[in-house]
Amino acid sequence: FTGAAGSGVNTTNWRYDIGTSYPGGPANWGTGEVETMTSSTDNVSLDGNGNLHITPRRDASGAWTSGRIETNRTDFQPPSGGKMRVQGRIQMPNVTGTAARGYWPAFWMLGAPYRGNYHNWPGVGELDIMENVQGLNTVWSTMHCGVSPGGPCNETTGIGGSTSCPGTTCQAGFHTYAMEWDRSVSPEAIRFSVDGNNYFTMTSDRVDATTWENATNHGFFIILNVAMGGGFPAAFGGGPYPETVPGHPMVVDYVQVLQSSGGGGGDPEPGNRDAYSPIQAESYDGQSGVLTEST
Repeated sequence: FTGAAGSGVNTTNWRYDIGTSYPGGPANWGTGEVETMTSSTDNVSLDGNGNLHITPRRDASGAWTSGRIETNRTDFQPPSGGKMRVQGRIQMPNVTGTAARGYWPAFWMLGAPYRGNYHNWPGVGELDIMENVQGLNTVWSTMHCGVSPGGPCNETTGIGGSTSCPGTTCQAGFHTYAMEWDRSVSPEAIRFSVDGNNYFTMTSDRVDATTWENATNHGFFIILNVAMGGGFPAAFGGGPYPETVPGHPMVVDYVQVLQSSGGGGGDPEPGNRDAYSPIQAESYDGQSGVLTEST
């Protein structure tokens, strides 16, 4: 995310989601969150040091604004018999305790058929690479699919796992959050990791074949956002409250989409990704067009 401090994102690669819903879609983005998303650089901006900041704000009347961006491309999926890795180096909003009540940062993906429809969730699939609430030192990853409520994917909860961030807390430092979708193994596997440590794997045999096919047999687009309030924070005490402190950004160093033509499972160690290449001749880090492994 290279660019001048205070500038917006490169709209060749990214688009802004505005307001409180997609056009004609579920209110409050379908989650009960309370903020209004904007394209203002008060909420979404580059810091001049290669990072993206998504910052929730609260005005004098108590109304919240924040930012939500998604890739223009909707074709991210692994090749037949191969693998795709989507990862981002991210620092969650550096706020904890009562001041963090209601914060909900996320790095995630939605199935391409959702764009323009907005009423076919969760059947078209959702892959949550990183979610966090309430400033807890925990990263959650989840797959959503099937029907809601209930169904084979236990909606609206989904099927997922969680872990603490290794070393520094999720809030105090950058960590690399990754999803590796592997079509080279049977059953097909989607692995989630933080800093190269796999902590949850979703396999195709955990749901029926039709549910898996509907959720995965298409491309995906990537979303970065910081919500305030909604169902996930409500499960951990609610918010935002008057004591919630605005202005703490989610900071994103890069987003990468890589693919491998096939061979072997497993989650490659950081810095050892020779089997991977950009999905196209150019990389997809959101701004510079350079494939890098930042450290």
